[in-house]
Amino acid sequence: MAIDQTKKFKNLIDAFKDQASIIKATFSIHRRSSSIKVAVVRATTHGARNPPSDARLAALLAFGNDFRSSTAFLCIQALMERLHTTTSAAVAMKSLFTLHIIAIRGPFNLRGEVAFSPYYGGRNFLNLSAFRDVSDSEMSELSCWVRWYAGVVEHNRKLDRILYFRSRNPEIVEGKDRKIPELLEELDVLVGFSERISEVPESLHVQKSDLVYEVVRLVLESYRLVQREIWVRVNEIGNRVEWVSRDELTESVEILTRMENCRRKVSVLFVNRGKNEELWELVTCTKGKLVERRRRMTTTMTESTRLWNPFVEPGSLRPFGPAFLPLTVSTVG
Repeated sequence: MAIDQTKKFKNLIDAFKDQASIIKATFSIHRRSSSIKVAVVRATTHGARNPPSDARLAALLAFGNDFRSSTAFLCIQALMERLHTTTSAAVAMKSLFTLHIIAIRGPFNLRGEVAFSPYYGGRNFLNLSAFRDVSDSEMSELSCWVRWYAGVVEHNRKLDRILYFRSRNPEIVEGKDRKIPELLEELDVLVGFSERISEVPESLHVQKSDLVYEVVRLVLESYRLVQREIWVRVNEIGNRVEWVSRDELTESVEILTRMENCRRKVSVLFVNRGKNEELWELVTCTKGKLVERRRRMTTTMTESTRLWNPFVEPGSLRPFGPAFLPLTVSTVG
């Protein structure tokens, strides 16, 4: 009973905080900024169980229809301020969820603010690796999900940059006009996203929270897109394996090995929904072709060295024979 009373009191305090934030935003002297801040607070309330409603998300995304340059900036700035000033895991999770929604479904100008604006500071612009909410056990558990999800949204930002430049160059959609190093650079980021989602917390919070459930569902939506992008690049590298340099072979194998290492954890997270057997078969097959190509190159280099240097023993790169003994200088009396 005491626990229930404590929970009710906490919920009351949280509701008061949300209302106070709305009142504060309402009295802002800047009308447009005020309406944006109110929409942000309403989408990111303290309730830990439910995600932002479709209506509240739609109200926020509607600011993307205003093509004045400052509107998108103010919207993302308000979200980032909400995210970085809260100590509530629920508010942080909803703020990240809203940023993610903007990144994959929002109007172009809002997406551009998330993906390209440099003024949020550094490579990790979310900077939530140390986030903790110790107000109760539920929020402490949710904090683990906040830290994980911040990394996912951060990596999604990198992906947006890759996909943006591809969309601006339709002639290279299939990757055939790009060099192998470019494909590997992009593949490295894409596989990094798979690695990041495979670090999902091992708690059971997802089973009891609609908010976490919707977060996982949204991450799956991004992951499906990532799978398609990985397919394009792995397929292209596999088709051009005979033109891959030795260093590129090594890098390619390392990246595909990292991808294979994600398979079990990702499959567990998404049960049967996230499985794409054709992709995994392509990754395994392409890796095998790259390894075989590297083996043949190594053999060819060994044989070439033997043919070029008559002082190399068969199967060895070490020179032998008297020609390589130390010279002794003698003095003739």
